[in-house]
Amino acid sequence: MNLRNKKELAARALKVGKERIMFVEARRDEIKEAITKQDIRDLHADGAIRVKEISGRKAKVKKKGRRTTGKIRKKVNTRKQDYVIMTRKLRGYTAEMKKQGKVSPEEVKEIRKRIRNRIFRSKAHLKDYIENKDKYSSSMASGTSTHKTKKKKVKKKKK
Repeated sequence: MNLRNKKELAARALKVGKERIMFVEARRDEIKEAITKQDIRDLHADGAIRVKEISGRKAKVKKKGRRTTGKIRKKVNTRKQDYVIMTRKLRGYTAEMKKQGKVSPEEVKEIRKRIRNRIFRSKAHLKDYIENKDKYSSSMASGTSTHKTKKKKVKKKKK
């Protein structure tokens, strides 16, 4: 008894794959007599036709998007932003010290030059410099700096 056509009809009527359709052996005669989709639905409701549960992988796999020019995330270089933020902070503090009379106009000029040359690492470093001007002025005059600088290697030309 070949019920392949009935299985296809049941698959279409119940909107599932043919592999998931199961017929109950005891009720094959009723299934054989079914002609319309409605007959199949009624048999399914009565329990003559069963639908297997989905087996295997249930989670839907998300496709990985392609890497296009709009998707590339570059590492942003914030060197200039950092410089501007630090400079404004230090210059504002220097102006405040000048207003309070703790720093003379000549010293302000010197401090602003040092700010521009990035000698001060932070506001705390600038405060320390202003508090201990005498100590720093002697070390700066001798040529030793508190600022770390990289030495460039000079290549000698061969004759």
